[in-house]
Amino acid sequence: MALSIKGRKLSFAWLKPPPVPPDGNMSLYDHLRELRYRLVFSVVTIILGMALSAAFYPQLYRVLKRPLDMAKADLAISHPGLDLQATNDGVTAGFMVFIKLIALSGVIVTAPIWLHQLWSFIVPGLLAKEKKWARTFVGIATPLFLAGVATGYFLLPKGVGVLIGFTPENEDLLNLLRMEEFLGFMTRVMLVFGISYLIPLVMLLLNILGVITAAQMKRFRPFIILIAFVFAAVATPTTDPFSMIAMALPMTILLLITEQIAKVNERRRAARAEDDPTSRDTVLAELKALDEKERAEKAALESDGTGSDDAEQPAKTS
Repeated sequence: MALSIKGRKLSFAWLKPPPVPPDGNMSLYDHLRELRYRLVFSVVTIILGMALSAAFYPQLYRVLKRPLDMAKADLAISHPGLDLQATNDGVTAGFMVFIKLIALSGVIVTAPIWLHQLWSFIVPGLLAKEKKWARTFVGIATPLFLAGVATGYFLLPKGVGVLIGFTPENEDLLNLLRMEEFLGFMTRVMLVFGISYLIPLVMLLLNILGVITAAQMKRFRPFIILIAFVFAAVATPTTDPFSMIAMALPMTILLLITEQIAKVNERRRAARAEDDPTSRDTVLAELKALDEKERAEKAALESDGTGSDDAEQPAKTS
């Protein structure tokens, strides 16, 4: 059914993604149209998730305050001389907390949808055999992202307690914690943990696409583990070692698992290449061997040319 305003028909055809050719090759304009469609679809989905979350705002607010209440209870035992009070500063503070909280909830609730849109944007450039990984990607990415978000949420009380604990005790100081700032801090922690848990899956995706190999992962394993801990130390907004370990350790384990899955994937790919001489992997291997052969022949010719020039030089001198 077409909509019209003052006799003019409104067309939403510009929101439709462009048709994907059988070979997956698309022009830059079609890629931009595809990106626009995926972004609009994801944003609309998140807005609908926000509208649904607004109906449960009182429950979400209690979920927001739970880490803060736990931190206050821990501080009452470890630092009895500290006083922590949550506040709303300004007339619009309550409304901003409402908007930010339902936005965070909308992003988390709709994670399977926008993760699928992310994968769907990559799929057109893949072969038909590789597109079967779409459901697998979403099926693995969603629980990993939610597990990272949950880890960040349950570590919040410890992080808040450590940061507030730097305040000197018995100094007649009142720690005022603005709920809007606390929500922003909470959002950063949860999203950073969620995204960090997706990094091993991205590496596995790169292995499936043939960008990196299991041998390269094994060769750079110590550096990858070091980078995981450095990333955890820099990315976590808190300064306590518990948050860093809680991010770096699962990342390291997932990266090691990714390396083993990559090995299995490469063995299966090699077996398929032997059975099917027309497969992409076989063709790429043949092209690579042909390229190396041509380079070797060119280097040999250049070497022979250099040798003959050196041999002729003394004759000309004499």
